[in-house]
Amino acid sequence: MNLIHTLQKHLQRAFQEVFQLELEASSIKLERTLQDFSGDYTLVVFPYVKQSRKSPEQTATLLGEYLLSHQLIAGFNVVKGFLNIELSETEILEFFTQAKQDTSFYKTTIGQGKNVVVEYSSPNTNKPLHLGHIRNNLLGYSVSEILKANGYHVTKANLINDRGIHICKSMLAWQQAGLNETPESTGMKGDHLVGKYYVAFDKTYKAEIETLVAGGMTKEEAEKQAPSMLEAQQMLRQWEAGDEATIALWKTMNGWVYAGFDVSYKRLGVDFDKFYYESDTYLLGKSTVKEGLDKKVFYQKEDGSVWIDLTDEGLDNKLLLRSDGTSVYITQDIGTAQLKYDDFHYDISLYVVGNEQDYHFKVLQGILKKLEKPYAAGIKHVSYGMVDLPSGKMKSREGTVVDADDLMEEMHDEARKIILERGKTDGMNEQQIEELCEEVGMSALKYYLLRVDPLKRLLFNPAESIDFEGNTGPYIQYTNARINSVLEKAGVSANASNYAGLLGPERELILALHNYQTVLGKAAEMHNPAEIANYVYDIAKRYNRFYYDCPIAKEDVAPEARSFRLALSIITGNTITECLRLLGIKAPRKM
Repeated sequence: MNLIHTLQKHLQRAFQEVFQLELEASSIKLERTLQDFSGDYTLVVFPYVKQSRKSPEQTATLLGEYLLSHQLIAGFNVVKGFLNIELSETEILEFFTQAKQDTSFYKTTIGQGKNVVVEYSSPNTNKPLHLGHIRNNLLGYSVSEILKANGYHVTKANLINDRGIHICKSMLAWQQAGLNETPESTGMKGDHLVGKYYVAFDKTYKAEIETLVAGGMTKEEAEKQAPSMLEAQQMLRQWEAGDEATIALWKTMNGWVYAGFDVSYKRLGVDFDKFYYESDTYLLGKSTVKEGLDKKVFYQKEDGSVWIDLTDEGLDNKLLLRSDGTSVYITQDIGTAQLKYDDFHYDISLYVVGNEQDYHFKVLQGILKKLEKPYAAGIKHVSYGMVDLPSGKMKSREGTVVDADDLMEEMHDEARKIILERGKTDGMNEQQIEELCEEVGMSALKYYLLRVDPLKRLLFNPAESIDFEGNTGPYIQYTNARINSVLEKAGVSANASNYAGLLGPERELILALHNYQTVLGKAAEMHNPAEIANYVYDIAKRYNRFYYDCPIAKEDVAPEARSFRLALSIITGNTITECLRLLGIKAPRKM
């Protein structure tokens, strides 16, 4: 039972009988009543006054009186053009009773029959994952799980950037100074070993530039003529020509990186259904260039380069093919979009990419629309802001990034320190303590990054994220563990079915729980896990308030009230656990 849908149907009938106004029930928008006012849900009547031919206050009053006279609600009040409605205890308890038994409560069907491809992570194979990658992966995974819960068929895709000059830089540095080092011989994760040589290349390259500038070159000339850069460019040409030795080294070093990535992904708790590789897709899109020229959607300059004019879309002229016939990145994306459509026939294709690429994806969609591709409208960019640290920005080439593996280990260690200080590990063996530290540490990291709207730039503070009080993952986990403790200690049944006359302080918590499906749908529509994160924090706060205001286990609590509150605890715990799951966070039973 959905209280909002029920109320919308009651209001639909009221509009029809009072004002002879035919409305779709779903078009009647309701919001939770603000805390400063009496009521459960609020209808803003201003949009209807032209058709009701009454003032906002009169319109709201007539609707309220109709609902009350037909015993559809418990009461109402009017504040200007706002109709605040108080639901009847019967309806609230009917929802509560059904929610106890209905497993579909944690799903919606708004995406049923629609295919979505969510592309996220998309790392380069010249360095390990860092803090920025963590935000990307967590967003992509959580958005995917939220869409699944709303009935969408979701494919999680990862486009690996495994070729190009940046990859050759690591290969060249290892070839020149690696002394045949391997992950096995060094004890390093493969992605860390390759990243070490990416940093080494940059140091050598910068030293060469300084020497050339000191010898009279401009900085721009030195950057082009530095021996390391010329050698890396030659290696790239060899790779593109299929040189056996270059390809063999490329496969070996990429293999090290993939093995390292797999370890990081597993610890981060993310997964993928499909991997694409830039080495397979970088030539895709060239056939589309010919198609665009034939349709006169693209135009060719005298030097042979191919362009598209997107000024009518508020964009600019965009290069699609260089004069030497080589493609640019947008050309590859055009081809990959077609490849993914051929593979999955998606209705929506989401790209989880930082906001520095906002313009790029506007151009991609603009090109596909001009080409009249059937999937053009489904191209969506899930944009997100940069992650900053108290110490400033991260730079991969200089080796100043916050390594993802190091950060996850730091969160584990910090969680262990706090958990042991709290003395909440009685009866747990060392393995159980380690598992709890990992779950709490990762919860702190994930929740802190996901609770903020993706569009906002984020300052990550590890110490603040792992606090057991306030708006943090550990606080929510602890609330869930408290619920499990209450249920284990109760020793009585929560299976009573008649709760009439028991609704008191529990009312607000039940209505907040009822709002779950609305929040779930909004999170899917906006591709925003922060909707779920902030909702579950609100639920945790409300439950803790309920826990202190409404005794459960005390001897003077009537059996019916105890059963009611235990049932409410079960639903709350299930809701918290499901919200955490959507965020990729585990819910320990004991903390």
